[in-house]
Amino acid sequence: MAEEQRDLISDRGSGVLNTGDTQRSAWGRKAALSTLSILVALLIAGQAVTVYFVYQQSGQISKLTKTSQTLQLEALQRKLPSNAHCCLALAAALRARCLLVCSCCPFAFSLENMAPASNKTEDQVKHLLLQADPRKMFPELKDNLMDNLKSLKNTMTDADWKSFESWMHKWLLFEMAKNPKPAEHKAIPAEKG
Repeated sequence: MAEEQRDLISDRGSGVLNTGDTQRSAWGRKAALSTLSILVALLIAGQAVTVYFVYQQSGQISKLTKTSQTLQLEALQRKLPSNAHCCLALAAALRARCLLVCSCCPFAFSLENMAPASNKTEDQVKHLLLQADPRKMFPELKDNLMDNLKSLKNTMTDADWKSFESWMHKWLLFEMAKNPKPAEHKAIPAEKG
């Protein structure tokens, strides 16, 4: 009987220990599960905050890009003379805008690939000048020479006009050298012999 009592006591003791271990184990599992749940929630919240900030920054970047393009177009428009042709100004603005946006834009054209309007010297020179600087503008000169020169003088700055006068002087000297005036033949009386 003493042995049975010992067995019962040891069974009870082990039962108490098992019950305590089970409770401790359950509390440990609950704590681990709670800790894991909090960590997962923090990770998801961190990802959500990161996505929000990235989205906000991309919106600011696109606003800055649009502002930059607008400012560049305004700068181009300020560089253009006020009496410039509407089509040339539009073409230059479209070209600049398209080249800023993407290189595969259908409006992004190259002046190097465009042929001159004709084979005339004037058209060839215009073509070369436009290749060097596509923003160059050429005024419409439909009057006589003197009226056209007066119109040019009114549209040019003083420094540009002085430079143009200097060039005209050199050009005139060149033309005079190309076509010298024939010497006047003086009648030399024949000798009487």
